[in-house]
Amino acid sequence: MSWELLTVALIAGAANWAFRALPILLHADRLAAGGRLGRFLAATGPAAIATLFVASILPSLTPDLPRLLPVVTGTLAVLGVWFARRSVVLATLAGAAAHGLTVWLFG
Repeated sequence: MSWELLTVALIAGAANWAFRALPILLHADRLAAGGRLGRFLAATGPAAIATLFVASILPSLTPDLPRLLPVVTGTLAVLGVWFARRSVVLATLAGAAAHGLTVWLFG
């Protein structure tokens, strides 16, 4: 494992932890919903998801279409199920299944 990859993984993990721990440490349930800090904390969930997505997809990005196909099918499955059902659990399972099936079918 390279030091660059380890550094990126540690930064992504620390950012994810901070996004999850900050609302608890700042007692977010007592904040005004329309306040500046309240809006910031409401955005941490989507920001954490985006951070994890970018950190996980960067190593897979390549101009070689057969290697990129599992990433594309998994991402499309997640988005499709999310917009159809609004369920994070079902979307995650569909994305993992689509990615795994694509890898299995096309190697």
